[in-house]
Amino acid sequence: MARPRILVVGAGFAGVECVWRLERKLAPGEADITLVTPFSYQLYLPLLPQVAAGILTPQSIAVSLRRSGKHRTRIIPGGAIGVDPKAKICVIRKITGETVDEPYDRIVLAPGSVTRTFDIPGLNEYARGLKTLAEAAYIRDHVIAQLDIADASHDEDERASRLQFVVVGGGYAGTETAAGLQRLTTSALTRYPRLDPRQIKWHLIDIAPKLMPELGDKLGSVALGILRRRGIEVSLGVSVAEAGADKVTFTDGRVVPCRTLIWTAGVVASPLVHTFDAETVHGRLVVAPDMTIPGLDGVFALGDAGAVPDLTKGGDAVCPPTAQHAMRQGRTVADNVIATLRNRPTRPYEHHDLGLVVDLGGKDAVSRPLGIELHGLPAQIVARGYHWSALRTNVAKTRVMTNWVLNAVAGDDFVRTGFQSQKPATLRDFEYTDEYLTPEQVRGHTAALRALSS
Repeated sequence: MARPRILVVGAGFAGVECVWRLERKLAPGEADITLVTPFSYQLYLPLLPQVAAGILTPQSIAVSLRRSGKHRTRIIPGGAIGVDPKAKICVIRKITGETVDEPYDRIVLAPGSVTRTFDIPGLNEYARGLKTLAEAAYIRDHVIAQLDIADASHDEDERASRLQFVVVGGGYAGTETAAGLQRLTTSALTRYPRLDPRQIKWHLIDIAPKLMPELGDKLGSVALGILRRRGIEVSLGVSVAEAGADKVTFTDGRVVPCRTLIWTAGVVASPLVHTFDAETVHGRLVVAPDMTIPGLDGVFALGDAGAVPDLTKGGDAVCPPTAQHAMRQGRTVADNVIATLRNRPTRPYEHHDLGLVVDLGGKDAVSRPLGIELHGLPAQIVARGYHWSALRTNVAKTRVMTNWVLNAVAGDDFVRTGFQSQKPATLRDFEYTDEYLTPEQVRGHTAALRALSS
C-alpha cells in the first residue's frame, strides 16, 4: 500500500515545529512528509524590528530548513493558493510560476498571516509593512536613504518631509520598530552634521486608547514613558485618514510632511483559509481543541490560521496568534497527525502563557515573564534571553549573539545597499495577496483535473 502523505503548508513557527516533530517521531517509511513554503527558511518574526533597525543582519534570523532537521521532508518552493478538502488536493503555485496539484491524506494548514489593511486612500500605494525579511531590509535601506537625501537637498520642504517618519500600530511590532529606528536615526546625527536634530521626528500612532494593552496598565505606561522621553510622539485614538507621496493625514486632522509610512496595524490569517468552505471566526478557521477542522477529514489548522480554543481560560477564548503558542501547537498537531495514522486518540492543545517581552533597544525594555513585571536592564536581559533561547540552531544563536555584542560595542552603521531605489515597494509587492483562488476556482480546478485523469 502507498504510504500516507502528510502535507504541511507554511514554514513559520507552527509549520516548522510540526515538521521537525514528525521527522523525529515517525518511523522510517511510515509516511511521506512534504512542506510547502516560498522560502526555504524559518523566519524568527519577533526579531524583524531589530533587522529593520540594523542591530541584526537579515540572515541571522532566517534559519535554513535545508541545514536543519533530518532531511526526510520534501520541500516544495512555492505557495499554496487553494485547498479542496473533498478531493484532498492542495493547489500550489511554485516559484517558477508553474501551478501543480499536490494530493494529501493529512494536511496541516499553518500558512501564517498577512498585514491587515483598511480602505484608506493611498495606503496600499505608499505604506510599507513589516511581515517579511525583505520588508525589514527594505525599510532600513529606505530610512537611511531619507537621511542621505535630506542631507543632499537644499529644499527645506523636501528635507522636512524626508525627516519625519510615521509608524502605525501600537502593538509589539510597531512599538519595537519605532523605538529601534528612532534610536538609529538619533545615532546617525553625529554622522550628518548638516541635519538639524529638531527636524527628525518619529510618530507612533494607534487607534486603540492604550499602548500594548496586553502588558497591563503599569508596564504599558512605562513603555509609553520611555518612548516619549526619547522624543517619539505617541498619539493614541488616532489613525491614518489618507496617505500621499509626501504627506500623511491623521484622523484628528493633522497633516504630517512624510515620505515614510510604516504600517504594522495588525495581521489577518492568510487568504488561503478562504479558498475552501469552512467556518471562520475573526478570519481564522474554527477548529476543535485538537486542531482538527470539524467536518473535514484529515485537515488541521493552527497558528495564525486556526482559532484554537484556549483551554486554560475555559475554552471560550481563543489562543492569541503568538510565536509562543504557534510553536507548541505545531508539536501537538504533529502528535495528533501521527495518532490518526496509528488509529489512536488525539489530544487537545493546552498551554499556559509564559509572559510577554518587548525590546525597545539599548537598555530599554519591558517584560512580564510568568506574571512578574520588569523594566529596564532586567527586562532587556529577559527579552533577549527568551528570543535567543527560542532560536532553533546553534548557527542562528551564534549569529544573533555576535550581532548583539557587535552593535553594543561598535554602535550602528549607516550603510544602504541601494536596492530599494530600483522601484518603490509597497505592501502588496511583498505579500502577494492577489495570488489566491476562490473556492469556486479551486473546485473547478480539481474537477478539471479529475476529468483529465478519467
